[in-house]
Amino acid sequence: MAADLSVLQEKLARLLGGKVVSLANRLNELTLTVRAGDQLEVLTRLRDDAELRFEQLSDLCGMDYLTYGSDVSEGGAYLKSDFAPVVYPLRFAVVYQLLSFTHNMRLRVRVFAEDDNFPVLASVNEIWPSANWYEREAFDLYGIVFTGHPDLRRILTDYGFVGNPFRKDFPLSGTVEMRYDPEQQRVVYQPVSIEPREITPRTVREEDYGRH
Repeated sequence: MAADLSVLQEKLARLLGGKVVSLANRLNELTLTVRAGDQLEVLTRLRDDAELRFEQLSDLCGMDYLTYGSDVSEGGAYLKSDFAPVVYPLRFAVVYQLLSFTHNMRLRVRVFAEDDNFPVLASVNEIWPSANWYEREAFDLYGIVFTGHPDLRRILTDYGFVGNPFRKDFPLSGTVEMRYDPEQQRVVYQPVSIEPREITPRTVREEDYGRH
């Protein structure tokens, strides 16, 4: 597997050249990072180039790196620097999981949105139609907008939902709750009645636990 990844790593570096921001092999998985401005060109080439032929997009997901690399994340859960040695300058990214049937290879591609306040990336629905619902999910849960998407709307949360629940700064209890109002004879929304609370780990272990 490692030999195959090194061959793929060499191909990507040679074929994509300066469009490669980073190309990392960790835990026998290869991650290619490219700029948002090169996104469509690079992904199209990954699909069409005879040496690559990543015909299938098997998954697409949003990422929020707000607390990535911190000693302590929200809720009091520790993120040790061993697992998060990089602090990314941009907050939101989209990760594409690609599969090449022709060459029996897998590749993860990561693209960061350039504006943290209004994250926008181009839709890859024209490259891989399977991206349609995945992009709607990333839009719904992370608030990442995909330009060129044919039907960009929420897919998991309710029509009246406010906010994006997978963002790291979204409150654990949400912002609204709904109930049936017998007087109005319909479902109504109201502010959450749960008091905000901090979740702490149930088990606290010594720092070098499991390393011996």
